Amino acid sequence: MKDLSMHIIDILQNSTRAKAKNIELLVEEDVEKDILVLQFKDDGCGMDDTMVQRVTDPFVTTRTTRKVGLGLPLLKQNAELTGGTFHIDSKLGKGTIVTATFGLSHIDRKPMGDLASAFVLTMTSYPDIRFVLHYKKQGIDFTLDTDEIHEALGDVSIQNPEIISYLKEMIEENIK
Repeated sequence: MKDLSMHIIDILQNSTRAKAKNIELLVEEDVEKDILVLQFKDDGCGMDDTMVQRVTDPFVTTRTTRKVGLGLPLLKQNAELTGGTFHIDSKLGKGTIVTATFGLSHIDRKPMGDLASAFVLTMTSYPDIRFVLHYKKQGIDFTLDTDEIHEALGDVSIQNPEIISYLKEMIEENIK
């Protein structure tokens, strides 16, 4: 994947396939510690310990449409290439937390890409799922919660093109 936003889309979609009703993404840049953290939390079906141990093998997947699953293995590889770490905590029937930590200034760290578009595309594709974005960076602490958006919109669909455009712009403005 050419940038981290592609990883974000992939892992968020994994959560939707796991039947999650609540999905959170934390993006935290810490210049002082020289780290970038991507953390995904969901309340989906989760995985047993055996699957957690095997899920970063590209030839292990729960999907029936293909025999390889590259999303988690590539995310792990990209994190570790920067001196970072990768961890999965999952409980069957409870959900999953995936944490990838990258060396922020490392030459091998992929660029972030279009975080706003990636998040808005995913959350508006699944309007019945609650998505929460937490973004933290030197003086910025921004949270976007689709429950609050739905409440503010009333009967207006989150999939309305004008709403999609507004949400993308709002994220971009708040994470500068």
